[in-house]
Amino acid sequence: MKNYKYLGYFSILLLPITFLAFYKTYFVQFPNFITEKIDGYIHLHTIIASIWVFILIGQPILIIRKKNKLHKVIGKLSYILFPLLILSFIPLIINMFHSEHQKAIFFPISDSILLITFYSLAIYNRKNVSKHMRFMIGTALVFLGPIIGRIGFNILRLSHFTTQNVYYGIIYLLLISLILYDKKNNDEYQPYILMLILWVIHLIAFNLIF
Repeated sequence: MKNYKYLGYFSILLLPITFLAFYKTYFVQFPNFITEKIDGYIHLHTIIASIWVFILIGQPILIIRKKNKLHKVIGKLSYILFPLLILSFIPLIINMFHSEHQKAIFFPISDSILLITFYSLAIYNRKNVSKHMRFMIGTALVFLGPIIGRIGFNILRLSHFTTQNVYYGIIYLLLISLILYDKKNNDEYQPYILMLILWVIHLIAFNLIF
């Protein structure tokens, strides 16, 4: 964990880039949302996802500050929050299914699969701090998808296809860097290998569907 002592503080960067990504499509409309697509289910998903992001940021900070009891309490609360997070994807999937962009269902479904996989492995390895932390990092990387997607399409005016492949490039760069960093420090890099394999499968599936 000492090699990742600034992880929580670095993760704070998720907050401004998330705000930037969703500013045009969500935050700028607060509190009078004029878009019919933004309904109660979207608000619920936003609230739950936001709480999860704060947990991802706060948990490693608590470890560094020796707040292990609070870390464990929040970890147990995640047993309730995480299923709610996954369930909050269902209305999004249903709305996409009844829209003209049915292929877009790929994103919430694939994100859910990755989140469930990484979170389950993190909980299974909760007594192995190194593996637990790395799989939780994996869940954080999944959240980069919608963030980069909106920045690329809404702000940089890139195509959806280009934006998605930029996302893959960033993910692969991060994972390969983490693998090399852990190998250099003789630490456990195997979880990142698994993540890399799953994201390669994700890339192949994306290109087959789109």
